[in-house]
Parts: sequence; structure tokens; C-alpha cells
Amino acid sequence: MAGQAFATALPGALAATAAAAGQPVVGTARIVLGDGAATTVHVAAYPTPRFTLGVVRLSRPTPLPAFCAATGQPDAIVGGFYVRPHGTPLGELRTHGVQRSSVPFDAPWAGRRACVHVEGGAVRIARRDGLAAEPVGDLLQAGPLLVRGGAAIAGDDEGFSAGSHQFDSDITDGRHPRAALGAADGRLLAVACDGRADDEAGLTLAELAAVMLALGAQDALNLDGGGSTSLVCGGVLRNRPREAHGIEIGAGRAVSTALVFTPRPAEQVTTS
Repeated sequence: MAGQAFATALPGALAATAAAAGQPVVGTARIVLGDGAATTVHVAAYPTPRFTLGVVRLSRPTPLPAFCAATGQPDAIVGGFYVRPHGTPLGELRTHGVQRSSVPFDAPWAGRRACVHVEGGAVRIARRDGLAAEPVGDLLQAGPLLVRGGAAIAGDDEGFSAGSHQFDSDITDGRHPRAALGAADGRLLAVACDGRADDEAGLTLAELAAVMLALGAQDALNLDGGGSTSLVCGGVLRNRPREAHGIEIGAGRAVSTALVFTPRPAEQVTTS
């Protein structure tokens, strides 16, 4: 399994270093999948006593590295989906407690699909129906939920295959470049995998869930993927985005939303 292969490659050192240093830790691992295919996985761990998360709606679709450079934000991962051609966010979106303009997911999936919710610096990953109807703070809806309570989620009860007409393709089908956010004990995990190349298979959603479990995630959700997959750490784009035909997108595809990792104010930093 992907998780088993990955477990010996990176997570132990990643977790230990993140806890000891109190700083973001970045790692890359080459994993071999069950059928012998391989892919590269990039991980950044952010200790929650010192870092929190924010949802950003970009003023216009912009490649994530360019957004980070322009705003002085060194650490971010792609956020939710969007609708072509104008890049309108797809799925519910809230910042600072205000609902922002977006195209909602179709019913009944809008009420089920997974979200990341940030309130008062606390980060929660859950299905939409497990959160308040009018949540304060930041909320970004993407999905599906990959891990809940330390266990992988099987099946497609968030309706991504049934509702694939809102996307370029069925995101549940096959291996692709993927991105995910996980909440583990004392840290947030930002994960991106390469794909769409002869030597980069990408991951299925089930394989991505296995990777998140191997990293210690208690809860995790899938983010926008494919050519939009982007992970910036320390101001550097860590993965290699590619279009469906395998051509590399050097600076990354323009995206509409991002999750940014920011140091907590000094008065909020804890040492325990």
C-alpha cells in the first residue's frame, strides 16, 4: 500500500523534527505503489503551537508561487476547486466570517462535502453537515474527506463521481497529481504529489488517504489537484505541476483560493 511504503520513508523524522524545532519542516519521498508504479510526494509540517491556517480568496486567478511572492507569504497550498473560464471558486467559501462569492456545489452534495474551518486559530477538518450553518472565521469547501478520526474514508458518499459534471473530469477516477491538508497531533500537514509523467504515476484518492494516515493525520481532506496542484514552502514551489498531456507548468497553474500557513502572534504561541 502507498501508506506502508511511505511510512518508512519520511513521517517519523518529519514529526520528530517538527515537534523539536517548532518550525515548518519540509520533506520529499519517492514511494512505490502496489502495482510497482512510483510517484514523488512532497510534505510540509507546521507545528500548531506556532502556526495557524488562513483561507485566502485571490483577487484574480494567479499561480500560487506568484501570489506568495507578491504578498510576502512564504507558505501556502492550493485551496479549493474553481469554475472555468473565469476562475470563480467552486464550493462554499468564507473569510473572516463573511461568505464570499462562489458557485455552490449541486444539492445534495453541497451539504456533505468536506471543509476546512478555522476559528480563533483552531483548525477543524469535517464534512459540511458537521459544522455550524453560519460559521465564523474562515471556511473552504473542497473534498472528499480522506481521513476521519484516524481512519480512511471509503467510497464516494460526497458524490464526486455523481456530480462530476461540475468538474473537468471525475476526480475519483484513477491516479492524478493531488493535494491534501491533514490535521495530526500538534501539526498541520500540507501534502502534494507529482503525476502525469512516465516516472510519476500520481495517486488515487485511496492512495492519498493512505499517505495521510502514514503521516499521522487524524483528519484530512482532498484539495484541488491535477494541474492546479501547488505546494509552496519557504517561498519555493516544491512539486512539479503538469497539464493533462504531461507538459510541465513551470510556475504552476493559476488558482483562485489558497490555504496559507502563518506564524501565530506572540501572545498566542504555546510551548507545551
